[in-house]
Amino acid sequence: MEKTLTQVTRAGMISNAPILVDQLEKVSKIIQEVHRRTELNIQKGYGPFYAMILDNEGNYIAGCSNTVVKTQCSLNHAEINTIRAAQEKLKTYDLSSYDLSIYISAEPCIMCAGAIMWSGIKNVYYSVPSEDVERITGFNEGYKPDWLKEFKSMGVNVYGNIESVMGRRVLQNYVNSDCVIYKPKIQV
Repeated sequence: MEKTLTQVTRAGMISNAPILVDQLEKVSKIIQEVHRRTELNIQKGYGPFYAMILDNEGNYIAGCSNTVVKTQCSLNHAEINTIRAAQEKLKTYDLSSYDLSIYISAEPCIMCAGAIMWSGIKNVYYSVPSEDVERITGFNEGYKPDWLKEFKSMGVNVYGNIESVMGRRVLQNYVNSDCVIYKPKIQV
């Protein structure tokens, strides 16, 4: 019998599906690489978030940083940039037949969650939960009621809070460096 870890047995992990122990170990290494790429790209003037898409065999499809401040376009989150790059590379708007996974330095905001859902990506792995992103950066991640349940109903597995200590450190270093984190002025 194969061992699985779920939200209940893996302290702090957020998920809507079980995950194999071996799979979680591979995912942790990939998320660590996402954080390393985030740090490298911050040094090049990019935002503090990075996303990478791999196929089910672990082959790299696309990866991009957040370019909101660099391009002066609020749509250019890491996930959006990465999905766009994958769709251009694979020449399709529907990625569902490729059995792809996205690995993200932080939980997707409301806009990115929608883009992921509509892209056809099958698995979402993220590091820093939204409440920590908001606490560290002050950015409002948006309202996502029952998003894990909704993704599950659409056949999208979500696993979060993976390597989040490393991710929180990267975010805090970015904030401490006085780099710009965009915070739109939203009337409430």
